[in-house]
This record gives sequence, C-alpha cells and structure tokens, in this order.
Amino acid sequence: MRKNRVNKKFIYLISPNRIKDNLFYYNLEQVLKTKKVSYFQLRLKSEKRKAKISIGKKIKKICKKYNVKFLVNDDPQLAKKLNSDGCHLGQKDMSILKARKILKNKIIGITCHNSINLIKKAVKDNASYIAIGAFFASRTKKVKFKASIELLNYAKNITNIPIIPIGGIKFSNYKKLLLNKANFLAISGYIWNNKKYKPLDAIKKLK
Repeated sequence: MRKNRVNKKFIYLISPNRIKDNLFYYNLEQVLKTKKVSYFQLRLKSEKRKAKISIGKKIKKICKKYNVKFLVNDDPQLAKKLNSDGCHLGQKDMSILKARKILKNKIIGITCHNSINLIKKAVKDNASYIAIGAFFASRTKKVKFKASIELLNYAKNITNIPIIPIGGIKFSNYKKLLLNKANFLAISGYIWNNKKYKPLDAIKKLK
C-alpha cells in the first residue's frame, strides 16, 4: 500500500451503542495502546444523561492517558460538562455555529452523509472535520445514505478540512479509502462487534 499519511493514528473510533461492563474499559485501553487511534467518539443513544456522564468520565481518563481526542456525539452541552475535546454533530443536531458558542475553539465535526451541499456548508461553517458515508453496509447503524469514492475525492479537492469516511469499514475494505487519501477512518462495529476477533486483534489487522 502506498504510504500517504505521515500520521499512523488513522482511526476515528466510535463507541459501541451500549457499554455493559468493565471489560469494555479494559478492551479500550488495549486498543488505544496500539497508537492507531486519533479520536474516540462516545456515542450512546439510549443511555440516560447520568450514565453518559459516568461512562464519559472513565473513557476521558483512558483517552488522555493515550493522547486520544475524546469527543461526545450529538450533545455540545454534555461535551462541555465532561470538558471533552469536542463534539460530533449530526444534521438533526444543533448547528455548528450554535455549538461553537458553547464549545468555543474545541473540535466540532459534522456528518454530511453523501451530500455535496452539506459538505460545502460544513466548509463554510468551519467544521473541524467532515464525516461522509455510509461507504459500506453497516450493522451498527441503518444505512440511509450511500457515499462513493468520487464524493471523497471531491471533498478532498475543495477543502483541507479532514475528511472521515464512515459506515461498515473493516479489514477487507479499509485500504481503498486510505489510498484515496481519507484522513481518518470512522470505525465501530469491526472493533466492538467482531465475531471473529477480539477488539485488540481486530485493530492490529489495520495497518
């Protein structure tokens, strides 16, 4: 594979939908120890706020230990409360401009699905990074939008903001996205819900 990245920390890791026990924190530490992860996003859709705060504090400590940026999904107020490194926004969440008032100069990334118009708006609003996808079928989230390599190339051509593909990324398909100069790869299910490999073994395969 042609080396196109100086930084080998090319993984943007997203939490599983539920964090059930302490085994998760052990696995997270093992995974972050590999020094392949740049960002970790806490994405717990069904947990109550109190649980998110408790879980978030534990994860933040582990992220800090391994120099990984800790982000909170959907909720700038929670991101502020946890003093995280930033927040990830969906298109139905608060706007970047409003989130910026809460989080000031922290990281604010946004999902742009497969839309050129949304990518252009994110660039105009000074997003910290842009997530596009889904590139492949995913068990983590129902795929409503399908993105293409052409869209990745388009985004890379119009901005220097990091572009992060998302959706069903795993060992069998990740290299194609890196070869097309994706800055980071958003991965969740391949690490946390892999029936063949434990989290540490799964991430070790991504080089």
